[in-house]
Amino acid sequence: MTRYLVTGASGMLGRDLQSALAGRTVTALGRADLDVTDPSAVARAVAGHDVIINAAAYTKVDDAESDEDAAFAVNAVGPRNLALAAAANSAKLVQVSTDYVFDGRASAPYREDTPLDPISAYGRTKAAGEEFVRAENPARSYIVRTAWLYGEHGPNFAKTMLRLAASHPTVSVVDDQLGQPTWTADLAEQIVALLDADAPAGTYHGTNSGQATWFDFARAVFAAAGLDPDRVTPTDSSTFIRPAPRPSYSVLAHDSWRLAGMKPMRVWTDALTDAAQQGVLGTP
Repeated sequence: MTRYLVTGASGMLGRDLQSALAGRTVTALGRADLDVTDPSAVARAVAGHDVIINAAAYTKVDDAESDEDAAFAVNAVGPRNLALAAAANSAKLVQVSTDYVFDGRASAPYREDTPLDPISAYGRTKAAGEEFVRAENPARSYIVRTAWLYGEHGPNFAKTMLRLAASHPTVSVVDDQLGQPTWTADLAEQIVALLDADAPAGTYHGTNSGQATWFDFARAVFAAAGLDPDRVTPTDSSTFIRPAPRPSYSVLAHDSWRLAGMKPMRVWTDALTDAAQQGVLGTP
């Protein structure tokens, strides 16, 4: 019997991971249950588990610019603690990472082996977390990078669009950042499939296939909710000045899935349609 530990279990992905692992032996620990920056607490939590899925993260991208130490503790030290504990228990570790480990200046999808070059504090801390995991538990760890997440159990871009739709006749959305909208339910199922397949350790890109700008994504959300997508108007990033720079190109390649004999995640438009039909996006 495989025993799973999910950290960050109260978050949007963490809750979908619990659903994807339904019927299995799972310990689900949220932030209030486990401080991943505490090595002793992590060692106690990991003991007796065969698989650890780390969905705990400091995700306040803008706040990290002025509080990088706090982000580093959760995004880098936390994964190191988990990797050390996993190695001590001969356990597998899935470390959820991000497109922000890249500079966003590419013009073709980032391969899994592309050198890391983050441009923000958040990206630097997540890149450090990846490196710690590779150093401390290389033979039994999976780095799963994801991006542009939306889902049922937390605030996200899709829900924000529908909230704004209820109070604004039009919504302006940037049309100069390209990425891959990704449903957390799809990502959770893909992570479980990765583990079930006993795939080779390494780096995988956990994003829905295809690509879109935020403008494209917003229009699709409106359409999926039965709203007029023409209420979404394009703008550019210069109209939204924020402390942390955003990658302008966040499309990730999916070669590792194919090399492992697995299918990449489905196209983002199909996932969004299913999410809307299941009521995941809420109502405008």
